[in-house]
Amino acid sequence: MTQLCLFLIKPNAVEDGNAGRIITMLEDDGFRVLNMKMFTFNPELSREFYAEHLGKEFYPRLESFMCSGPTIGMILEKDNAIHDIRELLGDVKPENRKPGTIRALYGKGITDNGGHASDSPEHAEREIKIIFG
Repeated sequence: MTQLCLFLIKPNAVEDGNAGRIITMLEDDGFRVLNMKMFTFNPELSREFYAEHLGKEFYPRLESFMCSGPTIGMILEKDNAIHDIRELLGDVKPENRKPGTIRALYGKGITDNGGHASDSPEHAEREIKIIFG
């Protein structure tokens, strides 16, 4: 079944010049880019987007990082997009990342991990509305 998902290339990957490589990985894996934009999070957008993490110990670091530079947001389409994007993205924890995943190749730590991807159809719908209106 064709699904939509949101994918973000996080500030560290943009700053390090890896956005093109990541987009190529997405396209090589069969994702179709339906829309794309570059933007910078501000605290209000970060709080809306990461609402489920507000109040958690790590949230201030996450907000500071996400507001630190440009992010590239994309609406992607593919059959089984949610499952496939999560596999291609890789684990949040560096020690659990499979070789060849986006986070293994372009992530540095837990927060500056190179990318974000929707983890469910419901989250994809919510996240796309927040980032693209």
